[in-house]
Amino acid sequence: MPRRTEAHLAARRRQILDAARVCFLRKGFHATSMQEVIEEAGLSVGAVYRYFRGKDEIVMAVAQDATDRVIAAFAQVATDPAPVPLLDAVDRALAHAETETGPDGAFPLALEVWSGAARDPALHTLMAARYAPMRASFVTLARRARDRGELPPDTDATAVGATLFALIPGWAVQHMLTGEPSRQTVVAGLRALVRR
Repeated sequence: MPRRTEAHLAARRRQILDAARVCFLRKGFHATSMQEVIEEAGLSVGAVYRYFRGKDEIVMAVAQDATDRVIAAFAQVATDPAPVPLLDAVDRALAHAETETGPDGAFPLALEVWSGAARDPALHTLMAARYAPMRASFVTLARRARDRGELPPDTDATAVGATLFALIPGWAVQHMLTGEPSRQTVVAGLRALVRR
C-alpha cells in the first residue's frame, strides 16, 4: 500500500471537518450523529475514526478551526506597523467580523460553540483559551492608542480592550439574527461616546 503524504492526510482531515461543520450548522452539535458526519464526508467509518476518536474530538477541532481566522485577523489589526486611530482599528476588526457572519463564517458556528461550551467543560476550556488572544489584540489596540495620546495617560488598557472586544460578538449576534445594526452604526455610536 502506498504511503500517504502529509498533504493527503491534511486534505482528508479537512474533508471530515468540513463535513462536520455542515452537519453541526444543520442540526447542532448534540443532534448530529457520527454516522451523519461520516455520510456527509463520503468516507468509510474506519477512515473517519482514523483521524478522530469520536464526535467530541471533532467538535473540539471544528471549534478551534473556526476561531483560527478570527484570532489571526484581530492580531493583524492590533499589530499593524502603521497603526490607525483606535476607532478605525475597531472598524477594521468589525469589518472582518462582518465577513465571518455569513454562512461560511465563524460566527454562525460560534452560536453552537457558545451553547456547547456552557455544558461541556472541555469545550469551555478550549474557548476560554481561544478568546484570550482575541481579547489581547484589543488590549494591544487600547495600549497603543494610549501611548499615542489618543486616550488619557491613566487609561486602563486592559479594561478598554476587554470592553471593545466584548462589542464584537455582541454585534455579530445581533447582525446575524436581525440584520441590524450595521457596522457603520456601531462605529458611529462609539465615536459619539468617545466625544463626550
